[in-house]
Amino acid sequence: MSDMRIGLFGGSFDPVHLGHVLVAQAAREELELTRLFFIPAARSPFKPERAAAPPPDRLRLLRLALAGQAWCEIDEQEISRGGVSYTIDTVRDYARRFPGADLFYLIGADHAAKLGQWRNAEELARTVEFLVIPRPGQADVAVANPFRARRLAGFPLDVSSSQIRSRVKAGLPVEHLLPAGVAEAIRNNRLYL
Repeated sequence: MSDMRIGLFGGSFDPVHLGHVLVAQAAREELELTRLFFIPAARSPFKPERAAAPPPDRLRLLRLALAGQAWCEIDEQEISRGGVSYTIDTVRDYARRFPGADLFYLIGADHAAKLGQWRNAEELARTVEFLVIPRPGQADVAVANPFRARRLAGFPLDVSSSQIRSRVKAGLPVEHLLPAGVAEAIRNNRLYL
């Protein structure tokens, strides 16, 4: 397994959108990842006041968004654990399951400057290399030592899940921001209203 290159993409995915899918594809191509895992959080430690859509809904949307994409998988471990999802718990699991593999963790540029505040930050710095996802129009964000990081070059799309939730609630179209099956499921199940 020492030649494996595994991408870990954690987040609320509330809902998953084209930006998530494009970023995952860019990471796969730029780093020649062997596998990439989408890891939906049970509850984000960075958004404790916000209740996410129920896990079954978020998982269903992820499955729809990633249907037919054999290069990636959904890992439900954080949802199964419940409570607040800490990246270090998930990273430890991957280090145990894939000894010797290179682990890469995708992170939004807005979180990169705060890595030192993450639980067991020193262990995270030793275990994974971070792939920083830029937002269009934002300056590059440097990460502090001892973290290893590189910036993803491809496919930045200025869209966020909160933006999509707001548009749905306001009755504005979102089809151009989501995989077709995800947009249809949100509409049919009246999510985010």
